[in-house]
Amino acid sequence: MTDRNPAGGKKEHRSTMEKKDNIVYQLHEKYYLNITNQCPCSCSFCIRKNGKNVGTGDNLWLSHQPALSEILEAVDASGISEGEKVIFCGYGEPTCALEELKETARYLKSRYHALIRVNTNGLGSLIHGRDIVPELKGLVDQVSISLNASDRVRYQEIVHSRYGEESFDEMLKFAAECRKEEIGVCFTVVDVIGEEEIRKCRSIAEELQIPFRVRTYIKNNDTY
Repeated sequence: MTDRNPAGGKKEHRSTMEKKDNIVYQLHEKYYLNITNQCPCSCSFCIRKNGKNVGTGDNLWLSHQPALSEILEAVDASGISEGEKVIFCGYGEPTCALEELKETARYLKSRYHALIRVNTNGLGSLIHGRDIVPELKGLVDQVSISLNASDRVRYQEIVHSRYGEESFDEMLKFAAECRKEEIGVCFTVVDVIGEEEIRKCRSIAEELQIPFRVRTYIKNNDTY
C-alpha cells in the first residue's frame, strides 16, 4: 500500500516490521554497545571508514541518536548474562552521549552486575568542557584510550580532531585523571604507526604508569 505525499506523488508506506538499529552487538563473544555515531575526530585508520558492519552488527550506522529507553530496551533484549563484560564501543565516541553512557552503565551494574569498559578517544572532558572522570567513577571499571601518536602534531595529523592539537594534551590528562580516580586505564595504538612511534608511545605510557597495548589494524571489517 502507498500513501500520497502533499506534493501529489506517491509515498511508500513504512513497514511496521522495520529493522531496529544495532545498539547492541557481539564480537569475539563479548557484548558491545553502539550508543552514538557522534565523534569529534576523523581518524585515518577508523574502522567505520571500512564498512558498516562489525561482528554481529550488520550496520552500526544509527538512524538517529538513541534515547536512553531505546538503549536499555536493546540491552534487555540482547541476552546479556549476570556478570558479563560490556564494552561501550561502536561507530562513535561513547562519551559524546555521556548521560546515556552513565545511566546505561548504572543500569547494567544494578541489574546484571556487569563489568563496564569504555573504549574512548579520551576527549570526553574536552567535549563537555569539564572534568567528566569523577562522573565515571563507580560506573565504569575500565577505559581503553586510543593514544594514536607520540606528540601533538603527529596526533592531529592522524586524528583530525575538531579541537586541534590541544586534544593530545587533554587526552593524556584524561588518562591521568582516570588513574587518579582508580579507574582501570590502558593506552592502545595501532600497529601501522611504525616501530619508532610505537616505541615513543610506549615510553609515554610508562612515564604515566599506564598499561600499553599494540592492536592490529583491521582493513576488512569482515575479518575483525
